Amino acid sequence: MKKKNFADSFINTIEWLAAIFVGLVALNIFINVLLRKFFSTSIPDYYDFGRLLLGILIFWGIAATSYRGGHITVDLVWAAANRKWKRIIDVLATLVLLFVVAVQTYTLFDKVRTTFTDNIQTADLNIPTWPFSLIAWVGDVCAVLLIGVRTFRLVFKPESLHDEHFEQKAVE
Repeated sequence: MKKKNFADSFINTIEWLAAIFVGLVALNIFINVLLRKFFSTSIPDYYDFGRLLLGILIFWGIAATSYRGGHITVDLVWAAANRKWKRIIDVLATLVLLFVVAVQTYTLFDKVRTTFTDNIQTADLNIPTWPFSLIAWVGDVCAVLLIGVRTFRLVFKPESLHDEHFEQKAVE
């Protein structure tokens, strides 16, 4: 069995964290539905927790899918290109993704800062919402780091990528 390096362990940890956030969102919904159906009550701040956890899930999901290349892509031009151009397209597309997510991370930090300074709280329990925004921002930072690792590996070690279609790309 191949020994995992730090980058691979980091990638797997991020994927597990994204999966945990999916579970938390589902658990929040499931418990609230049961409480409303059988006990005519609900979790305090259910709606706030739901939207805040969904925001966290989105950014950690971006982190998880950005590295693997398993998200939806349109490969019409790529499929028609030769091997050299396919590699160039892959690198350029990843660099564009890195730029976009880095700008998004920068702007999301402003959201964390303003949420903290404005002391925005949940409706029922008055829990500050900035920690949720901070966790989402950390997910976005992880996305930037993973896209950076992906870019490095695309340029210098393409055989170390774990793309869904890597086997096809390596054969061609």
